[in-house]
Amino acid sequence: MAFLEFVLLALFKWAQLRLRRNSFFLLLLLLLVIRVLDQVPLRAQSDESREYQIKAAFLFNFVQFVKWPGTSFPNPDAPFRIGILGDDPFGSALDGTIHGESIDSHRLTVTRAEKIEDLQDCQVIFVSRSEESHVSEILSQLNSKPILTVSETQGFARAGGTINFYLTGGKVRFEINPQSAQHCGLKISSQLLSLGKIVEP
Repeated sequence: MAFLEFVLLALFKWAQLRLRRNSFFLLLLLLLVIRVLDQVPLRAQSDESREYQIKAAFLFNFVQFVKWPGTSFPNPDAPFRIGILGDDPFGSALDGTIHGESIDSHRLTVTRAEKIEDLQDCQVIFVSRSEESHVSEILSQLNSKPILTVSETQGFARAGGTINFYLTGGKVRFEINPQSAQHCGLKISSQLLSLGKIVEP
């Protein structure tokens, strides 16, 4: 099954490059990958790398189904920044997923930092589990900026974050807080909303 997972993730990566402008077919492929990977629950610590490969793929796809206001970028060639706050659980998975990629001519980059102040120019911020006790303070400091906040800590979306990963039956799922996105000036496509569990503050 590990080989099948590898093939599926490779196919998904290939499709991301070629179907980026066709969100309908990309969504169908994403659903297929999720459905097949669902048959193999994450079993133990040895599956952690696969978990974060899947989460990295999700992160990359999130940005293709979310619209940022034009003021989010200082110029048309400015990079699209994905920030990781706190301990980085992805290893090389996220860097490998976004390598050479761009969104609307904005080259994707990853920035890692220990302080939220160092990520204020990011379009996406992943809040690590190491920052769980500071979630309220972090979200308060972002102060409704057009930043997609993503985490994997319990209650993150209900606390005002936008997207939160969780595991159920050993499978990766995510919940979305549409009100939080709207409050930050972000527009999440109905396609992405249909894949997540909707939560309210």
